[in-house]
This record gives sequence, C-alpha cells and structure tokens, in this order.
Amino acid sequence: MLVAPPWQRVRKGSVLNMKLRGEISDQLKTRFSSGLSLPQICENFVKAAYDPRISGIYLHIEPLRCGWAKVDEIRRHIVDFKKSGKFVVGYMPVCGEKEYYLACACGELYAPPSAYVALFGLTVQQTFLRGVLEKVGIEPEIQRIGKYKSAGDQLARKSMSNEVREMLAALLDNIYGNWLETISSTHGKKKEEIEGFINSGVYQVARLKEEGWVTDLLYDDEVMTLLKERVGQKDKKSLRMVDYSKYSRVSKKTLGLQGGGEQIAIIRASGSITRTRSPLSAPSSGIVAEQLIEKIRTVRESEKYKAVILRIDSPGGDALASDLMWREIRLLANSKPVVASMSDVAASGGYYMAMAAPVIVAEKLTLTGSIGVVTGKFCLQKLYERIDFNKEIISKGRYAELNVNDQRPLRPDEAELFEKSAQNAYALFRDKAAMSRSMSVDQMESVAQGRVWSGHDAFSRGLVDSVGGLSQALAIAKQKANIPKDKKIQLVEVSKPSPSLPEILSGIGGSLLGVDRAVKGVLQDMTSLSGVQARMDGILFEGLGDMSGENQLLLLVKDIMNYFD
Repeated sequence: MLVAPPWQRVRKGSVLNMKLRGEISDQLKTRFSSGLSLPQICENFVKAAYDPRISGIYLHIEPLRCGWAKVDEIRRHIVDFKKSGKFVVGYMPVCGEKEYYLACACGELYAPPSAYVALFGLTVQQTFLRGVLEKVGIEPEIQRIGKYKSAGDQLARKSMSNEVREMLAALLDNIYGNWLETISSTHGKKKEEIEGFINSGVYQVARLKEEGWVTDLLYDDEVMTLLKERVGQKDKKSLRMVDYSKYSRVSKKTLGLQGGGEQIAIIRASGSITRTRSPLSAPSSGIVAEQLIEKIRTVRESEKYKAVILRIDSPGGDALASDLMWREIRLLANSKPVVASMSDVAASGGYYMAMAAPVIVAEKLTLTGSIGVVTGKFCLQKLYERIDFNKEIISKGRYAELNVNDQRPLRPDEAELFEKSAQNAYALFRDKAAMSRSMSVDQMESVAQGRVWSGHDAFSRGLVDSVGGLSQALAIAKQKANIPKDKKIQLVEVSKPSPSLPEILSGIGGSLLGVDRAVKGVLQDMTSLSGVQARMDGILFEGLGDMSGENQLLLLVKDIMNYFD
C-alpha cells in the first residue's frame, strides 16, 4: 500500500472529508503548500460525484476569509454534487453570514450545541491613516484619478468621501440582497421573514434549530456515528474517510473524467500586479508581468490549444505591467478564442487584463471595474526634523527631484506635472477600455471614474459579457472553438506550480524561515507607490475577521510613535 498510486488508497464506501476555513487561493497548490485551493476544492466535488468508492461528502465549514465569488463557486459545486444522489453533510461550529450561505446548500447541516453564532448582518469598512501619519511627521502626496477611486484614501484622507460612500453602499446592497434572496429561496420563505429573523440578533444556535436553519445540534463524533450507519460501516473503527489533501492527488483520468480530445489552456493570474519580481516576494506570490507574458506567448505559439481561459483574481497593481499584459492577451486573442473568467476580484489592473479578452465572465458578486489610477509619494520633512535627520540633493533639470525628493513638499509646478502624469495614465486606461469593450469614450467615462462594480452590475453596464463561474467560461470557450458541447476536452493548467524550498520547509515544519508576511506586505505596498498604480483599495466586507493588513500597518506606525516619544 505504501507504493500504491493514490487512487488505489481510497477504500470503497469512503466519505470525502473536506475542511473549508481561512483563505482560499484561486491558484493550484503543491502538496507542500499550505492553505486551500479553489480549483482543487471544485475538482474534488466533481471527482467524488463520479467516484464509486466515495459514498458522500462530510464538509466542515469554519470561518472563511475569501470573497463572495469564491463562495458562490463552491456553493454551485455543492448543489451540482447533490444531483449525483450522494449525500453531502455539513458541520458548522462557527456560524457567520458567509459560512451559513455556503453551509445551507448541504443536504443536511449540523452544529455543536455550543456553536458560536453571529448572524447580525453585513458591514463594509475603510480605515484612514492620514491623522496618524501627520502625528509622526509623514505627509502623503497622493494623486488618484476618478472620483470613486478609493485607493490612496487610506493615506490621503481622514474620512470617507461621499462618492466612495455611495459606491460601497451599492456594493453592500448587492451582497446583502443576494444573501437574503439565496437564504429565502433555500428555506422557501419570503426575504422579509429572513431579514426580520436576522434583525432580531441571532446569537443562539438553538434558534437556528427551532427555525429549521440547521438539521440538528450534534457534536462531530455524533455526526460521524450517524454517517457510519448511513454508509453501512458496522465495525468499531472510526468512520472510513479520505481527506481533502489526499483526494486532491487522485487523477481525473483514473475516473474517466479527462482523457483525449481537444485541449483548452487555462492561465491563472492571482494577486497584485508587478512588472518584475520583487526581492521581498515569495516565488509564487502575485502576478509578475514578465513571467505571465512568457506563458501567454507559449500558449499563443502552440497549435495544440484550441482556446484559452484567462482566470483572474487580482485587485490590480502596476499600470505599465497591466498594459504590457493587455497587449499580449490581445495578440493571443487574435490567434485563438480567449475567455476571461473573474474570481473574487478583477478590478483596476485586474480589469485591464480582462478587457483584452473578447469575452468576459464574472461571478455576480465579483468586484470588478475600478477603471482609474493612483500614484503618490511621502513628504517626510517633519519626521526628518523630529529625528534630526538631514538629506541634501544636487540635481540638474527642472523636475529631476520629482520622484526622489522626500524631504520637502512638491513645488506647485512639480505638483502640476505629477497630476498631469496621473491624468494621462487614466486617459490611456479609459480609452483602451472603451476600445476593448466597443464603447464610446463618453460611455466608458460614465462607468469608469475608479468605480468598483459587482459582477451583476458590471454585466448590466457592458463591462462584462456573462455572469457565471469557470464552467460558464469553459462552455463559452468550447463554443468559440467549435467544440461540441457534450464532447470531452482536456483542460490544461499552464505551468503548474512546483514546490519551492520555503514551501517544502513550511509544509514539513512550519515557518522556519522568511519575513513576517504583514511587514512584507507593508513594505511592498510602500515600494509600489513610486509608480502609477491601477489598483483597487483593500475593501473589507466582513462582520468578523482576523487582524487585517491595515491594522498591522497601524501597529507599525504606533511602534514608530512610541520609539520617538
């Protein structure tokens, strides 16, 4: 058994046990990588539906830190799996809105009698550091183009602008309205009844049972005993289960789900966009334009791929890098059908990439659009005075000190040039978006201005072509490539990840080396401000969650203040 291939290690009558918690990546993971992978979660549902050795799925749902689009994708696979006739049982020890939205798709749902419940509604929040930075002598000089462009506000403002408030309220209405509609449909009740229940303040798990929101209140061992009876396991051993990680190594080919036929390539692009790799970044983090362009060119030059799906999960980043990738995707689309599929977010630079594809598919709650730019620098004059630090620059050329001077504010003529540069970058972005989406510049301007749209609203405004997930994008790609709808194809992941040394060490013994992730993120964000950014701000749509990057930055600033006091 030690040398048997993975698909022979699954015993007949097994239950697939998947624990969904924390962050969920849109990238494939190696066996040494930590965290969950959306494509592998979804593939496990598909394989389990056809695998005669799997009797059903036992789904543990813990607090999730991913966007609503990924949750919708997983929920869709739960619903599809139930059509196989096999059971899917959910277990939910902590219940928030996002967790219940996913869990209620299960055929049965259990929670422990002591489960934490917090069904109070949804919030959206922004944090502002301008006042804190002023206290330590840092003056942000930010240019953001687009009245809805919130990126940079965290540094430049002390409160939310009316335009951003309007935008965030609309997004929250979309998310909350979809949540109410889905839950009411699941329970066969009116939306008003569901909203009334939530507005009563639901914190007792017993109320969920009384209202029929959970099947019963049982501990984990009691649920597994119930499942043992269901699968006919009569021995005294534990429930026969196979976990997510092990089942992810079962090949679709062994189940007859993928064999010969035409090949469609899928290129995944996740994370912030940079033009070249930063020394601070891990090998698998973010979208590095020069690396992605190599993949795109390889696929374009290959005749074996009949179509391409560009899967995007990115809030944007470097504007130049985004434009260089836009050009390569356009060239790719001239040689074969290309469909862009959006995950949680494809905004600003992420949308820049997507708009190069002739067809764009988004989830209804994907965050997209944000057609705008932001650039900025810090004036550290007061901080330097406070710590008795001096810096002198000798320069030639009227604007030579524009990007290197941080010991004084910008002169009026420098500030004017700084703004014109950002305005020019915005005009290029907007005009290319108009051309890519076959709109006039005026039409595009009305939906641009840095505004973030839900996938549903982006569809009604012509920014995307279809609402759905990866399966919808695949169906369109097959149609565009003249592949019959019911014909099997090979979906080829371009450049599957290989484990790096830090990943292997992390997988074996935890974090043995490396820099703290939050500090690295702060350093990368501060470094990236030196160029024009097509970036969407980090907007937090949560009721409860762990410490965000903004709070880590606050702690960093607090430490600086304590040092100088």
